[in-house]
Amino acid sequence: MIEPLTQNLAEVLAHPLSLFALIALALLTVGFIYSKKIVFSPQLIVQTALMLALTIILHQLRLYHMPQGGSITFGAMLPLLLLSFRYGPGIGFLAGFLYGMINLLQDPFIVHPLQVLFDYPLPYMALGLAGYFKDRFLLGAILAVAGRFLCHFISGAIFFGSYAPEGTSPYVYSFLFNATYLVPELIICLILLKILPIKKLLEHMHDGRAV
Repeated sequence: MIEPLTQNLAEVLAHPLSLFALIALALLTVGFIYSKKIVFSPQLIVQTALMLALTIILHQLRLYHMPQGGSITFGAMLPLLLLSFRYGPGIGFLAGFLYGMINLLQDPFIVHPLQVLFDYPLPYMALGLAGYFKDRFLLGAILAVAGRFLCHFISGAIFFGSYAPEGTSPYVYSFLFNATYLVPELIICLILLKILPIKKLLEHMHDGRAV
């Protein structure tokens, strides 16, 4: 367990430009949160940690794993969406960034600094967009996942176009590839948002100091 993690960390550190891009994005995220005057109470920190842990666990429960990356899971995006619905986009962006970094350490695949941003932190930070639609869960989830899709689409079209079959546009290839797993992921999240008592869950996540 420790050895693969050490190797993955070494892989990340071997790309200083990627590391610089990640640090710059982290600073921008912190700046955004500071501008919103969000107070990190112990309860908020604990709930964020629990939701991140739940996201990691659900991400391992894969229904299908794509050959070049991407998975269909049992609603792994739902905990991050819940954080965004309850505490707003600022906390959603932060939690998404943290999970993106965890995902990078678990399975790094680096070809370019911008590719790292568009494949790891930015797609999950996009889930924070759901925080702008606190009372419209389904719409918030759709727009948040659309933001994640856009990040992966850009990365796929620009940096992984060589995987496209001969005669196929890299843009078409990236669109179809990412839709293959993100559309089912979205459907699963929408079903869970519909059948679970989301409002009651959010009421239990009360803190009142993050907006």
